[in-house]
Amino acid sequence: MRIATDIGGTFTDIVHIDGNGQIGIEKAHTTPPNFEKGVIDVIKKSKIPTEDVVSLSHGTTVVINALTERKGAKTALITTKGFRDMLEIGRGNRPDLFNVRFEKPKVFVPRYLRLEVEERINYKGEIIKPLNREDVRKCVEYFKKEKVEAIAVVYLHSYINDIHERETVEYIKELWPEIYVTGSYNITKEWREYERSSTTVLNSYVKPIAAKYIDKLYGELEEINIKSPKYIMQSNGGTTTFDKAKESPINMVESGPVAGIFGSAMLGKLLGEDQVIGFDIGGTTAKCSLVDGGEVKVTTDHKIEKTHITAGYPIKVPVVDIVEIGNGGGSIAWIDGTNSLRVGPRSAGALPGPVAYGLGGTEPTTTDANLLVGRLSAKNFDMEVDMEKVRNIVKEKIADPFDMSVEEAALGIIRIANSNMLNALKLISVRKGYDPRDFALVAFGGGGPMHAAPLAKELGIKKIIIPVAASVFSAWGMLMTDLRQDDIQTFNIRLDRIDYDTFNDEWKALEEKAVEEYKEKGVSEDNVVFVRYLDMRYWGQEHTVKVQIPNGEINKDNINEIIERFHMEHEKNYSFRIDDSLTEIVNLHLTAFGKVEKVEIKELEDRPYSIDEAIKEVRPVTFESIGKIETNIYDREKLSPGMKIDGPAIIEEVTTSTVVYPQMEVTIDKYGNLIINMEV
Repeated sequence: MRIATDIGGTFTDIVHIDGNGQIGIEKAHTTPPNFEKGVIDVIKKSKIPTEDVVSLSHGTTVVINALTERKGAKTALITTKGFRDMLEIGRGNRPDLFNVRFEKPKVFVPRYLRLEVEERINYKGEIIKPLNREDVRKCVEYFKKEKVEAIAVVYLHSYINDIHERETVEYIKELWPEIYVTGSYNITKEWREYERSSTTVLNSYVKPIAAKYIDKLYGELEEINIKSPKYIMQSNGGTTTFDKAKESPINMVESGPVAGIFGSAMLGKLLGEDQVIGFDIGGTTAKCSLVDGGEVKVTTDHKIEKTHITAGYPIKVPVVDIVEIGNGGGSIAWIDGTNSLRVGPRSAGALPGPVAYGLGGTEPTTTDANLLVGRLSAKNFDMEVDMEKVRNIVKEKIADPFDMSVEEAALGIIRIANSNMLNALKLISVRKGYDPRDFALVAFGGGGPMHAAPLAKELGIKKIIIPVAASVFSAWGMLMTDLRQDDIQTFNIRLDRIDYDTFNDEWKALEEKAVEEYKEKGVSEDNVVFVRYLDMRYWGQEHTVKVQIPNGEINKDNINEIIERFHMEHEKNYSFRIDDSLTEIVNLHLTAFGKVEKVEIKELEDRPYSIDEAIKEVRPVTFESIGKIETNIYDREKLSPGMKIDGPAIIEEVTTSTVVYPQMEVTIDKYGNLIINMEV
């Protein structure tokens, strides 16, 4: 038995697959602030024999929650003399040059907790001034008085020579063994001082809370007899061990969402679709990412809390390129100061949740709106739904102020939510030069199957895939992932001046380091697979594009192939190439996969029901621009491969519903996925 658990804003999910490929799913309410309780609850609710579990993968929102809610540790920064204010100065980037409402992001470390020490290494890695250990000792004494809980250490040019950072971290641990401390060399070896400083500080900020959470979860899992290897999902689309996650928790910043995107890529490969858009709507947020050529895009230019008025906070660790907005099933509908209807980003979360949950919610949400227009059924909830209360709250808060019917108000909430989600989908497709009509949409999460059809229609997407176990698909994605670690090392050199021996030695050192680290995790060298990338640019440019290169020795015989790959990638990203320009390498990027055994996905067997027997009921459902239509409601558990359903239709399962509009057709494929064809 292999299991994966995923904590969302509203629900905690589990997917379990046994040795025969049989899949089981379950959901339980998320339990803030003791998130580990929700994990144990959902494992117990699933009734799996815990002694049979051979591996557990886990996705968590603990890190991103601590950052967005500012509930991390009291953090201090030690840096090179003269660079105390680098974190506050940052970069002069403004999302909109003429936006007079621009706000500079507030730093996570106030100035009185940012201290300098005497040391200096130049850009070549040469020591200009040795480390002054007395300065470090004074910093520690001061931080003790200030009751600091975590320390970040960031020195200039430590990405090329980390000797002073290592010495400082070791000395701090001698002076103050119980303090949480992070050196930037442990997080990123990529240049750009501000971004390295931000990433290291954020890692320190969340380190105590992440360590406590992981330790508590580990202890409770052991108590219920799960003694197997345990892994945590990272933002790069791979997993890592619990111990490694405690050291660099910033790598879990998008732990939950990226698993679904990786799952979308895997499902796309299985179905012969190498161009897909993964689209996940949960209780609190909607997330989307584009997969081109079967490859999940990973970036080290990720920012959290970036909006139209603030530049956000850079995180220079590998993160799946994902767009996330505050729109989900629990997103609250409200009227702003200009008398306009808004949906999100505020969410009712798990507690109190939507009005329909009966847990004290008093604000109308997207889930409540879907109930009122017939797309969700009160019978499908695991609690008693007071439809009169849902109707009255939508009437009072939305319908009456706009002098409209409750159904019109509910449809308005859905349309505003869809508009927000459409903008997110455009950000990862149209705005980046991709034509969404060339892609299939993989829609999952509790809300994805409900909202996918109108969004795909608007974008011209021809095919929607609703996977098996759609509402817990992110957890399913974790079961399909391998262990993964990314090592990025700045290696700035023009290609006409490259020393091939030095270049190949750098790759060899990165690969040997990865093999050693995997051996410590119990993964043999035979199961380690390398993928190499270069961050490259034209001479004189500021930013780079990532280029995949072949493994093995690089020499003058194959360097031209790499340069041509760069030209092609640059043209794809920026619509032009400069063939006669000099090119340079900025970073080496080695991705090392530790292969783990995965269960083969089985084809769905025929079920003993006809298409008519799969109809649960017929009820009126309201569609935009059409109105109410008497609609067949199908039980997904009774559908067999090869069956076809014409829209309008609703296909219900225990934890979500798929909405099929008129003039659309659904086919059930051999694995049980719902394939919505938009070109009927």
